[in-house]
Amino acid sequence: MMNLTTVAPWKVKEGIWGPVTATLDWCEASTSANHQFSPYIAEMANTLSNLFTIGIAVAGFLHTRRQGLPARYGAGYMGIALVGMGSFFFHATLQFQAQLADELPMIYVGSMSLWLLFDDKPGFGLASPRTKFLVAAAIVLDVVFTWSYMINRNPVYHQVVFGAMVLSTALRIAYILRHTEASHRIPQEKKDTISHLFWAGAVMFASGFLIWNLDNLLCRELTQLKMRIGWPLAFLFEGHSWWHILTGIGTYYMFIGIQYV
Repeated sequence: MMNLTTVAPWKVKEGIWGPVTATLDWCEASTSANHQFSPYIAEMANTLSNLFTIGIAVAGFLHTRRQGLPARYGAGYMGIALVGMGSFFFHATLQFQAQLADELPMIYVGSMSLWLLFDDKPGFGLASPRTKFLVAAAIVLDVVFTWSYMINRNPVYHQVVFGAMVLSTALRIAYILRHTEASHRIPQEKKDTISHLFWAGAVMFASGFLIWNLDNLLCRELTQLKMRIGWPLAFLFEGHSWWHILTGIGTYYMFIGIQYV
């Protein structure tokens, strides 16, 4: 992966956190690269862009409280906020421990989304055998992934598993709306709303992923462009920051769609 360390190594500074121990680095450049604005923050744009994810998750949580929705939905939004906080500290420090605080909650929120979609029978709570089984399955999945990721620190492994979870979520929604009892119970207008929400979320995810990968592929050219135009305008060309914002919006849309189901 192209990043500032390979494109402009003379620009790299070391902050108070010490050498980078994360298995990933990013193409965020500034006039003095990492730690330009503070010895506490390695990547300013990638760090602060997570405040958007945290804010939209808190807004979703407050919405569930106002609507009197089951606590599981509020917990889902708090999981999204946890992802944002973990990502904040990851990009601020570029330490492997902080990377885990970013990446592992993504898997936990993904498994919780699947639990909510497979536990689609009327009524909520932990009393039914179906709910207990799905909660146990989600916990086992999270524990196994955490253990295996600690052994195999390959970020591609994490990305493949997370991508499979997002795809499974979309497929489960499509199945519910077409082939389950809910397909008869949910009015067509509401089904259209759910479909639109998930399509919008999917487009946001895909757009963020595309921009992030273009940021990697065109790192050298983008770095030169940022250095020409200067800051703060150059912050608009930080592709991974846009990944945070777009996936935050996409996740918010998808969670609203889950609530409708």
